[in-house]
Order: sequence, then structure tokens, then C-alpha cells
Amino acid sequence: MPIASVTQLKLAGKRVLVRCDFNVPLAAGKIADPARIDASLDTIRYILEQGGIAVLCSHLGRPKERTPELSLKPVAEYLTEKVGRKVGLAPDCIGDVTGRMIAALKPGDAILLENLRFHPEEEANDRDFAHELARGKQAYVNDAFGTAHRAHASTAGVTAFIPERAAGFLMMRELEALRAVTENPARPSIAIMGGAKVSDKIGVIRNLMSKVDAILIGGAMAYTFLKARGAAIGKSRVEDDKLELARELMAEAERKGVRIVLPSDHVVASAPEAGAASQTAAEIPADMMGLDIGPATIEEFKAELARARTVVWNGPLGFFEIPEFAHGTLAVGEALANLDGVKSIIGGGDTAAAVGHMPWASRFTHISTGGGTTLEYLEGQVLPGVKALES
Repeated sequence: MPIASVTQLKLAGKRVLVRCDFNVPLAAGKIADPARIDASLDTIRYILEQGGIAVLCSHLGRPKERTPELSLKPVAEYLTEKVGRKVGLAPDCIGDVTGRMIAALKPGDAILLENLRFHPEEEANDRDFAHELARGKQAYVNDAFGTAHRAHASTAGVTAFIPERAAGFLMMRELEALRAVTENPARPSIAIMGGAKVSDKIGVIRNLMSKVDAILIGGAMAYTFLKARGAAIGKSRVEDDKLELARELMAEAERKGVRIVLPSDHVVASAPEAGAASQTAAEIPADMMGLDIGPATIEEFKAELARARTVVWNGPLGFFEIPEFAHGTLAVGEALANLDGVKSIIGGGDTAAAVGHMPWASRFTHISTGGGTTLEYLEGQVLPGVKALES
């Protein structure tokens, strides 16, 4: 890639603007899940160890104006604990007061700028705002893969004013993992596609058809494909306006020699509710809806994966939020995690939420931190935050 790693920059004595993804869930003013912060700790520590001055920045939530409940104060406190040195919180991400605080820092110091999205100019990629954000910084490091699909001031605009730029360790891991499944992957290569809508995955399916040998489809989107094949799907969720598209995708796959594997049985119930009476069915009754893949499908998917050398997975295979309908996703996930010699890339978002907390999840080659970013990469789209790092 024409992108430098943070290890290629000379950081000693330089003020380094570091774009992180600290968009973490909060509960009663406390961090409920610090995973996104933890993912960038290696990059932050490296910059400080090299004698750089780390000026950290991130968004939190979707504020339209300054919102005290969305202050990054809890993140600054968590970073202080994890980094082992004081990480102060600037009162703003731009302005004279913040500028003076940054100027007073010494090599090895760190500061966190207040929520970028307190300024609407951030998401608008306003040039003046980007210039102010970049002012006084000698290097830029982007470690926020989860926002790389957005052309914001902190992910794209600032690079016009900071010539020394690089990707952090997390960003590099994400890009290298996704390149491994999209650029000459080890074969056989398999994609697992799940989630609710075919319309969300059209670009991914089309782009991956030239890179994989089979596509295993589960989740609610499977019922659009099944109905397009003439199968009875009962009350299952379906996109009727995408039936013709589903037929086109299956015909395109057949022309390219890519196998589309759909569920052969299902866990069905009258509604996606906890405690709902469920049963396994090869054909879905008219008054029922498919909410998970059935045991026969689980075994079929596991047999497909056992032959693979590369697997990329985007989207859960059932209504995983309800434990009764999470079994298919977890069973396939555990089987994939336990395969030796397989490069397994788990897309972020719901897929990571469904399997990322399991004890065997550490055996996957990579679990992405960026749901929307991963999806757009797999579609073959240009990521503005990555493009901006190119030399």
C-alpha cells in the first residue's frame, strides 16, 4: 500500500495529531465498553515512547452542538489509567486556549481534544476548521478505521495541512486483513453473508463474486433469495422489491462459477420474541417466520468452511439479539474459529457484536472494529480516510 506506517515517521519532539475512534458506549457517565479505546493504545504508547507529543482527537455520539453528556472526559480519565501518565482534556478541539495547552506539552506528553462533533464543521469537512485543527501539528496519524469511510475534517481535510502522515497500528491491521480477503485470497475462499437486507449487501456480493468460490447466505436476507427461488417463506422478513435483483445475483454467480448456498432448514416462530415457541422446519409454515438457520444448514455451512482457506463474514445468520435465535450464528462462528490454517476475517458491526464476546473469538484471524467502513471496503469503494493517507 502507498501508505506509511506510524513506525516510518520520526516522531521525537513533534506534536502529532492522532485521530482515534473513541466513540464508546457510556452508561451513567462511565465507559460501558472500552474496546475501541483499547484498540488504539499500542499506537498511542508508541508515539509517546518515541518522544512524540500525542494530541488525540475523536468524536463521541452524534451531537449537533456542545453537549455535556457527550464530553470525552471519561475517555481522558480511562486513558490516564491505561497509558500510565496524565492525559488531560482540552476544553475544545480548536481555539487559543487549547492551542496554548498543546504548546506547553513536552515530548512524551499527551492531551485529548474535546469532542470533534461539537463543531458541525467537522462532519462538513470544512477547510478552515481542518486548518485550525492541524495548526501547530508536525505529523498526523490516523488510527480510526471505523470512521475512515467518512470524508470529515479530522479524517481527510487535515492532511492538506500536515504533510507527514501515516496509519496507526490498528488502521494497518484492518487494511492488511481486508486486503488478504479481497486481493488474491488463498483458495478456496468463502464469504458468509447475513443480516437483514439484501439491499445492504448488493455491492459486497457483486464485488466478492470475483474473489470467492462460494457465498453462504443466512439471516433475514436469505428469505428474499429463497422467495426468489420459489420457496415458501411464511411470514419471514423479505424485500419484495429486491426479488428480481436476487434472481440476477444468483444468475450472475452461476455464470461465474460461484456457489450460492442458502439455508435448507430454519428455526421458526410466530414472532421474534424471547420465549416464543419455536420449532425446526425445512419448509416454513404460513403463520411462522424464519428467525435462525436450522441444524442441517449449520452442518452444511460447517462442511463448506472446513474446505476453505480464506473466509470473510459480514452479518449474523439469525435474530441473534434473542438467545433462542442466536444458535446458528454462534455454532458457525465457533466452528470457524476452531479451523486450523484458515484466514478468518470478521466484519465489524453486528457480526462482531454477535460473536466477539465469545471465549473462542480470539482464534479468528481478525475482528474488524469498523462495521460501515468494512462494508464499504468489501464493496470496493474508496475510503476517504485511507485515500488521504496515501503519499
